[in-house]
Amino acid sequence: MARRERYVVEITEGALRIAAGSRVLTLTPVRPPVSQESAPDFILALDDIEHWDAPHDDDLIEIEDLQRIVQAIEDECDRRGLSVEFD
Repeated sequence: MARRERYVVEITEGALRIAAGSRVLTLTPVRPPVSQESAPDFILALDDIEHWDAPHDDDLIEIEDLQRIVQAIEDECDRRGLSVEFD
C-alpha cells in the first residue's frame, strides 16, 4: 500500500504554498470582482492546479492529489479563521 503524504499549507504574502514531501505547489489567489461586496480572503482557480512547481513540474497533479490539496487549504484557512473560495 502506498504511503499517503501529508499536505502542509503555508500562507505567504500574496500566495499559498502547499508542500507534499519534496513536491511544492505555489498558488496565487485571483482578485475578487470589484462588484463583489463580501469577498473571501482567497479565491483560487482550480484550473491553475495542474502541475507541481519545478523541479517536479513534469509531474501532473492527479485528481486524488487535487482533492487532498483543496481539503488541506480549506482546513488551514478554517484553522486561521480565513475564507477561501475555489473557482
